[in-house]
Amino acid sequence: MVRELASAVFILVLVSVVAFSSTQDPPKNSAQDSPKRSFAALLERAKKSDATLDFKELRMAYTETADYSPYGGERETRKKMFASLNAREFDAAVESAEKILAKNYVEINAHFVAYVAHRESGRAEKATFHKFMFDGLVKAITGSGDGKTAETAYVVITTDEEYTLFNILGLRPAGQSLITQNGHSFDRMTATNPKSNETVVYFFNIDKPFNWLGQSLKK
Repeated sequence: MVRELASAVFILVLVSVVAFSSTQDPPKNSAQDSPKRSFAALLERAKKSDATLDFKELRMAYTETADYSPYGGERETRKKMFASLNAREFDAAVESAEKILAKNYVEINAHFVAYVAHRESGRAEKATFHKFMFDGLVKAITGSGDGKTAETAYVVITTDEEYTLFNILGLRPAGQSLITQNGHSFDRMTATNPKSNETVVYFFNIDKPFNWLGQSLKK
């Protein structure tokens, strides 16, 4: 039942994504703001469900904080989170989601699980908030390009987001290759559509995680 609920939510989000609805750009932060201050200010607006929030700006500000770790993270917690959701142990699922969000508030999967768990538990207000976050974060990726070429690649801040987007689109990853072009790094991902057996190719700009890795290796 949870999987059916999840599929329904993903379809609804995909419809809204295809529509590419736009929101008014919020005022930019001062250039003198530190990355921590900039993200904190944007995060405060996010937690207030500010409809004018620029989710792209929120995501990019997060990459400048000390918590940003695109190749690490809470893999075991995430696995436990989804296991709890599938077992309809909603309080446990929320607990795991909140643990992830404490360090990475732009983690799409955690907001999705929190949305479903709160909705199924009858906590409508919290469910609405996490759906607001989920929708905004997904649209920030799909609004960054169409993924069909390197020039119009989807911009991601973790490689996990590539697989999250494939889940939303109902695709199964089939292969990956790293390419560089004009000073940028990309994942060229192939995937199959299980309904039509069609193979598709998407490009993801991975400058943020790739540059973070390069800097980390220099330390």
